[in-house]
Amino acid sequence: MKHGKKYVESLKLIENNKLYDPEEAVKLALQTAKSKFDETLEVSVRLGVDPRQADQQVRGAVVLPHGTGKTVRVLVFAKGEQAKAAEEAGADFVGAEELVAKIQGENWFDFDVVVATPNMMGVVGRLGRVLGPKGLMPNPKSGTVTMDVAKAIAEIKAGKVEYRLDKQAIIHCPIGKKSFTAEQLTENLDTLMKAINRAKPAAAKGIYLRSVVLSSTMGPGVKVNALKF
Repeated sequence: MKHGKKYVESLKLIENNKLYDPEEAVKLALQTAKSKFDETLEVSVRLGVDPRQADQQVRGAVVLPHGTGKTVRVLVFAKGEQAKAAEEAGADFVGAEELVAKIQGENWFDFDVVVATPNMMGVVGRLGRVLGPKGLMPNPKSGTVTMDVAKAIAEIKAGKVEYRLDKQAIIHCPIGKKSFTAEQLTENLDTLMKAINRAKPAAAKGIYLRSVVLSSTMGPGVKVNALKF
């Protein structure tokens, strides 16, 4: 695979087999983010679990202290008082069956997170096939199925991120933007890693944090010392 000039230059800054301390890794990832746009910094965490086993799933959500730097559009499925509370809390879209019809009929996905009250999950369930593959299906574990929609919206807007194991036993999660300070990104990374550590399944055996790699949107990966978390 051919890489651009900037990528090749960035690669020279990284020692191939070195495991960097979190603070050092963040600074290096910022150095290698050479694009003109505000790149996202993402961490990829390989876990020592078997994603095929139900008792070894790792999933949850955490509010990053400095947010993600992204404006998040929140869609809420609710009725009555909860719908009113969602609107007052700053939800971008609030509704019920009419939103299901809009998503199904118009292939409409102008939102980033879906929140639903428990009594609306029967309605939202009709969208399982389209929301599920996109990672948009509300889930109690991530706090997106709740009667307290105002709290859920406030946390999401403040920088709540969901982490979820993929089929390769890896979690991919953003921790902020290139425009953040190194200190802000390091604090976000530490908060996320503590949450992932707390979510360790009882059935997991051996080394839990197998590898941690930090990278910007267009930059190379920087290996982080997992023992520092």
